[in-house]
Amino acid sequence: MLRYAITYGAIGGLIVIAAISAVMLISGPEGAGSSQAAGYAFMLAGLSLIFVGVKRYRDVERGGVITFGQGFLVGLSMAVVAGIFYTIGWEGVLRATDFAFIDTYGDTLINSIRAEGLAAAEEAARIAEVEEAMEMYRNLFFRLAITFVEIFPVGLLVALISAAVLRNPNVLPARANG
Repeated sequence: MLRYAITYGAIGGLIVIAAISAVMLISGPEGAGSSQAAGYAFMLAGLSLIFVGVKRYRDVERGGVITFGQGFLVGLSMAVVAGIFYTIGWEGVLRATDFAFIDTYGDTLINSIRAEGLAAAEEAARIAEVEEAMEMYRNLFFRLAITFVEIFPVGLLVALISAAVLRNPNVLPARANG
């Protein structure tokens, strides 16, 4: 099981970070935080390998039959590995870009608050919240935890769906050799 978790989890996490890095490269750091929907779509696409990995485990290691619990455990381990690879990859992206994302994303949020035309006190309070959050994000351990928590729920959801669907041996059955 560990081999499947490492293989499919690592590839899934690397696909996600590669896609997000490509968007950052194309649009610059200011465009990277503009679409959470796109980020989660990349996560869902990359983490779809959890489904593939659970199916492969079911077909190769379990003779085409897997319980929900077994499937979920395999999928969960893949989600954890994907989250670790994604987190390490994101840290690499931040370091390679000299942490420009932190300041650029914070500035983007502050500018959007200023554009709302709020009362001065409310605007100042919301800007202070953003500045505090950006300062917390500069802390390595906080950033690692936040980054992992960003992707892990998506992997958990894919693991649950994969286990629920693939417990039925008639869903995408293994092909017989010969």
